[in-house]
Amino acid sequence: MKRILILITLFIISNQSFAQIQIIHRDAAIESMVNEISAENLEKYVRDLAGFRTRHSLSKDNPKEGIVASQKYVLDLFKSFEPHAQGRLSSYIDTFTIPSDGRRIPQDAKMGNVMATLKGTDPKDDRIFIISAHIDSRALDVMNTEIDAPGANDDGSGVAAIIELTRIMSKRSFPATILFVVVSGEEQGLKGAAYLAEKAKNENWNLVAMLNNDMIGNSNSSETNINDNTRVRIFSEGVPAAETERMAAIRRYTNGENDSKSRQLARYMKELGERYVDQLEVKLLYRNDRFLRGGDHTPFAQQGFTAIRVCEMNENYYHQHENVRFENGIQYGDLPEFVDYEYMRKVTGINLASLASLASAPSEPTNVGIDVRRLSNTSTLRWEAPEKGKAKGYYVLMRETDASMWQKKFYTEDTNLTIPYSKDNYFFAVQAVGEGGHESMAVFPQPITR
Repeated sequence: MKRILILITLFIISNQSFAQIQIIHRDAAIESMVNEISAENLEKYVRDLAGFRTRHSLSKDNPKEGIVASQKYVLDLFKSFEPHAQGRLSSYIDTFTIPSDGRRIPQDAKMGNVMATLKGTDPKDDRIFIISAHIDSRALDVMNTEIDAPGANDDGSGVAAIIELTRIMSKRSFPATILFVVVSGEEQGLKGAAYLAEKAKNENWNLVAMLNNDMIGNSNSSETNINDNTRVRIFSEGVPAAETERMAAIRRYTNGENDSKSRQLARYMKELGERYVDQLEVKLLYRNDRFLRGGDHTPFAQQGFTAIRVCEMNENYYHQHENVRFENGIQYGDLPEFVDYEYMRKVTGINLASLASLASAPSEPTNVGIDVRRLSNTSTLRWEAPEKGKAKGYYVLMRETDASMWQKKFYTEDTNLTIPYSKDNYFFAVQAVGEGGHESMAVFPQPITR
């Protein structure tokens, strides 16, 4: 009898373990690109950037130090990648003048964003995806243009990731266009990002998503002394900064305050990032950014674009916005020796996986709606085909109302689906799936009332 009980127990445990098995499908091309990311390359880029002594946006033009020299360094690297891109990659510095604002811009200042454009291969696809970081640095006094401000992590880490992504992804082709951008003027008030966001709006770019990487290299926190390189934050807005009255009315009717486009992008990056990068958990932060700080994604959100911020989980304030010095047994300053390059490699990987999948997938399904015209314990969703690219099929996504991530996916090759789950108890969305299995961002449905 005892032997039988043991066998039954083992059978139950075995079946429970089997039920918990998670099957992960990775696209071989994306996996190969993620595996190509080099921590050694990232470290070299960070140390080179820190070697310019300061990259203050208002620093003097000098061939060996300052922001102009550092921008030329990035541009030269972008140019070195062009021969391998078979004519698809072009890079330049987009210069502009920021007028005096009486605060952090004491007089009119010339600035520049270093741009590398990887042109999409589909002439009918005008979608653009931006990934960015800021090259400028600062010390304790944001107006001190002379003091050492190595900016290894803030935001040399983000710039290094952009360089490495450009190196790897420019050797591949994608239907949609990717802009790799290194902006200036962030510490002086998000100036470079605001200029680019306004330009995208005025020129009517079909800008689908903007991924801002700002401080992705620190894994050790001040005060709490946490050492952890297994988690990274993605910040996203809930109620859109550019929300219209109609958008607000729909949001209130559907209670969709946690389903903005930026939140959908954050969820997408968590799913794709954790699919391709081992030992890294993406934490979704339900706010646009941290207290007392801001980032380059914000001007894009203000212009109505979908934008998020990728940022390290634990910040160290000894090495952020501080003068380089040794005081009371503590080394202050944003120095390269305090950057965790293996952590940087993993965070760069979630960006690559997300960006490559988005640029390879068809655009989102259009006119996505959920039928609310009658009382029922089923849910019916309807939609139309995406405008860009070809959808092989669609996923209808479902989650409980208190869940942060989608919990079930229902595949169909039709443009409607009825499922036996009450629309009152769950949230839904729809994704387009391309021939290669790449998924678009999810679209939260609008209510069909007539």
